[in-house]
Amino acid sequence: MKRLQLQRWSSTALSPRVRTNNRLHQQLYSTGLRLQSTVSPLQSESTISENVEDASFQNPDAMRHIRPQDTIAISLSPVEAATQSAKLAALHARLYLPSRLPLQTLARTLVDASADSNVDFNNESLATLGHDLLANYTSEHLICTYPRLPLSVTFAAMYAYVGPKTLAAISKEWGIDNATVPGGEVDPGFLQFRRVAPGTAVEDISQLQSARPYADQKKWRMTVSSKIFYDDEFGDAIKGSVALGQGVTDETARATFVRAVLGAIYLHAGRPAAKRFFEQHILSRHLNISELFNFSQPARDLARLCARENFEAPVAKIVSETGRKSRSPVFVVGIFSGQDKLGEGSGSSLMEARERAALSALKGWYLYTPINPRVPSSMEEEGAAPWKPAHIDLGEVIV
Repeated sequence: MKRLQLQRWSSTALSPRVRTNNRLHQQLYSTGLRLQSTVSPLQSESTISENVEDASFQNPDAMRHIRPQDTIAISLSPVEAATQSAKLAALHARLYLPSRLPLQTLARTLVDASADSNVDFNNESLATLGHDLLANYTSEHLICTYPRLPLSVTFAAMYAYVGPKTLAAISKEWGIDNATVPGGEVDPGFLQFRRVAPGTAVEDISQLQSARPYADQKKWRMTVSSKIFYDDEFGDAIKGSVALGQGVTDETARATFVRAVLGAIYLHAGRPAAKRFFEQHILSRHLNISELFNFSQPARDLARLCARENFEAPVAKIVSETGRKSRSPVFVVGIFSGQDKLGEGSGSSLMEARERAALSALKGWYLYTPINPRVPSSMEEEGAAPWKPAHIDLGEVIV
């Protein structure tokens, strides 16, 4: 019996719309996959379009140098590519973004200024707006919730909430992948940016020109209060923007993307959606502010604080002890101001327990939180209750 060729027989029997792939199509497809996995020289758009028009589908050799992604880039505009990107749609659904935020704007947030210098297509303007929103929402939350925090602790808490490292970690949790090289053929769901060349010092990328006067004088004293006027929201010196054509680090590009997403939500969905997104992705992260304190001499600072607030001088008293003459004694010391107990601490020596008790008293003072604190931005909500002035403290103790 003669053997039947099922592929050729099925191609002639079925209609043209449901025919199986012929050998020529399989050969072209396998060639395209092989070229896609290797590095091929880049071609201009005019050259690619001429090759697509003039190539004969009867000659497989004429189609070997044409990549499938080139034909897709020609047939789809950036707007159509954003609407047909599965990664972009999955990101939109995964973050539960508002429906009023289009996929085209979300795709723009993934294009860093180092990849595309055109301000109409990169995320620079959106990131600037998102940066201001993050700084505003975070600062009002910290100041109204903890009105007695020292400035140094406030700067550290700001960095922990919306610093570049935190925002980069958030983008990784969102499942954002980096594009190897930015370009028009890249899927809009990838983060596109120009990487820093290997061996480049990070400090030399930005223009190190601070807004602080006498910044070139190393011996000029920089106080904590001056950081409010001359430095950024983290208490660091403000540096110039990255020069055009220079690359950025992965951390910087990811942080810029997160800021751009918040700015895009604010523009398309309004302030309530932007604030809700901030509360869900930023404020929902637990931060133990008590671990940010670093007192060198807590007993001296507590004595100055009691003198400023017209309290009685703090006195350390032993509350309990055990094993004084053993290898591992434990002492519990309390700090009292008159009849009021300010703090308590334990240690293997009286001095250690006294320092911990003073540290506990200072943290109890600086971590004071009003009942049901409100932030100024809550007045923009519909049906907001009348505003009650927030508690304003005298500030930290100056020793």
